[in-house]
Amino acid sequence: MAKIIWEPSRTFGEFLLLPNLTKRIHRPADVDLTTPLVKFKKGEKPKLSLTIPFASAIMQSVSGVDMAVALGGFGGIAFIFCSQTVEDQAKMVAAAKAKKVLVGAGVNTHDYKERIPPLVTAGADVLCIDSSDGFSEWQADVIKFVRDKYGDKVKIGAGNIVDARGFDYLVKAGADFIKVGVGGGSICITREQKGIGRGQASALLEVVDTRNKHFEKTGVYMPLCSDGGVAFDNHAIIALAMGADFLMMGRNFARYHESPSKLVTINGKHFKEYWGEGSARAQNWQRYGKENSNAKLVFEEGVDSYIEYAGKLEDGLAKTLSKIKATMCNCGSLNLAEFTKTATLTVVSKASLTEGGAHNVVVKT
Repeated sequence: MAKIIWEPSRTFGEFLLLPNLTKRIHRPADVDLTTPLVKFKKGEKPKLSLTIPFASAIMQSVSGVDMAVALGGFGGIAFIFCSQTVEDQAKMVAAAKAKKVLVGAGVNTHDYKERIPPLVTAGADVLCIDSSDGFSEWQADVIKFVRDKYGDKVKIGAGNIVDARGFDYLVKAGADFIKVGVGGGSICITREQKGIGRGQASALLEVVDTRNKHFEKTGVYMPLCSDGGVAFDNHAIIALAMGADFLMMGRNFARYHESPSKLVTINGKHFKEYWGEGSARAQNWQRYGKENSNAKLVFEEGVDSYIEYAGKLEDGLAKTLSKIKATMCNCGSLNLAEFTKTATLTVVSKASLTEGGAHNVVVKT
């Protein structure tokens, strides 16, 4: 019979952090958010790092040239979407690299032999396989192609996975970082359509535990990218406390001026268009094995939507980073390694969530 995990599949919104002693040295201005982007051996420095723990998703409506330049300027990284021609993607990578920032590029498991060489030539610093299911022999094939052709000179992330089995498989395949999360994106309907996925917190906690044991056993540290499940800034904070090295986000970055999607006005309010790579609009034939971009999907795993416009990236991201640093000080931490090591998290009830917001008052508008 099927194996049953009776523990509920939990999300970031079901947890809170407990404060640790805040010492005089714990000041937001002194918090260091540097985090590894690719694997490294104990005692060595990673070949690639981020100075903020954020990556923008491999999506048409999120990661274009402007986003890559803006986010890269902050010390994060954008992964230019691969659901376009090889030539167009390579041009976008080259345009972003001309601004002397770190740039990532998405690849797929179908035309990777033709797509990867031009992306490397264009200057992509790191590649990432774009798939909702990373526990796959197809992903191992892509990684093998990169290793055979470039050795360790070209770095490539893989995923997405939700448990120890997926982690172990991609580690053995040779991934440089691993993405965690299936079905947790705001425009993703994979769980509804296919009945597959896992609450993002549960997935991340299991994989982090497996990663840590792998590090103790082998001395090789594998960075984890938590992808999905972040609706609010406090969710991002919880994910980092749980052990994610960096977060990949779609909706959060799609809201900003620098995303490639169209700005529209509805009833006097400004919105950005936002659609999933598994939607009919994206026509992501590379992911689904279609022979051409005019082919229709048999079913969709993403929706087409609007999100409220949030202005320029620099303003919103600065506020998010301020919240993270302030919380880390509350928890007695000055870097992400300390934060994860010393964090104490508690599961919360629905009543405690209500108690945690404004209640029993009339809020002025």
